[in-house]
Amino acid sequence: MARIQLRVSPIIPTIASFLLAALWALSVFAGWGLEAFCQGGESASTCSQRLGTVSTVSGLFAALAASCTAAAWLIPWSRQDPRTFGRVMGAGVGAWVVAEGVLFLGGLMAR
Repeated sequence: MARIQLRVSPIIPTIASFLLAALWALSVFAGWGLEAFCQGGESASTCSQRLGTVSTVSGLFAALAASCTAAAWLIPWSRQDPRTFGRVMGAGVGAWVVAEGVLFLGGLMAR
């Protein structure tokens, strides 16, 4: 039986990575997180401090994700081998998802 191999364009995970990065950046730096999670009866400064801590933890995963995305495009051995590129870019997208998840779950706990 012949093995069918599906090829995904490298632009698809790259766009996904950039969109997740934009969502994370807007949530952390543009106040979307504060708007979403600090609108309760609690003082805004207390919630803001807790959300800042969550953002810091989430930022560790975001830094890993940005590094993986950049490495997938900038390191020659990754660019030249589609399997390696897919693995590194996949790790980057996965790290963005984890960063978003930490931010979301931490925001819910900060309420």
